[in-house]
Amino acid sequence: MREEKPKSPSQKNKSSKKNNWFWPVLYSAIAVVFVGMIWGYNAFMKNDSTNQADLAGKDPNDSVVVETNAGKETLKYPFAETLLDDAVILHEYYDAGADEEMRESALLVFDQKYVTNSGLCISVAGEPFEVVAAMSGKVKEVINDPFKGSEVTITHSDGMETTYGSLTGILVKPDQEVVQGQPIATATENEWNPEAGIYLHFEVKQDGVTKNPRTYLGFQ
Repeated sequence: MREEKPKSPSQKNKSSKKNNWFWPVLYSAIAVVFVGMIWGYNAFMKNDSTNQADLAGKDPNDSVVVETNAGKETLKYPFAETLLDDAVILHEYYDAGADEEMRESALLVFDQKYVTNSGLCISVAGEPFEVVAAMSGKVKEVINDPFKGSEVTITHSDGMETTYGSLTGILVKPDQEVVQGQPIATATENEWNPEAGIYLHFEVKQDGVTKNPRTYLGFQ
């Protein structure tokens, strides 16, 4: 008689034993991912709450500093534009290439001598008026001169320089930053050119070269 060999375990049982590790590992991985998601969500909410608290703690009246590029500005009138209709050019900028009438208007008499005007002499109905910065920049110089009137010079980021003369009541000081349209003084009369009455003497330089302010401003 042939002796029968013991029956080996079924393939199913072998497979079952081999896969006993699979489900515990899968459950562990899912748990780790779930815990990570919860931790990330809590961290996000905490950070968001902190940001909201910081915003809530700020005074809404606090000013926000916005950096501007002054070089993009264009030169404006050295007085409020609402006064433009009453503004009159008493003396023109002296341009050797201008017509005879313009050249005569640009000649000033001082000490029995003719002096060429390096800017515009501007009057507003013969009354005192507020003089403002024609462009943002830094105050380069303030000159107090009782004979010619005080003078303020402002430098600008694009190589331009503006000078305001025949002033009183100076509101700025050297090295002070000013913004376009900011009041800097009041136009007044002076002893150097008494016939002109109350006026502003306005000069413009570009890269150190004196320019006619009319090149930049549309006076009538």
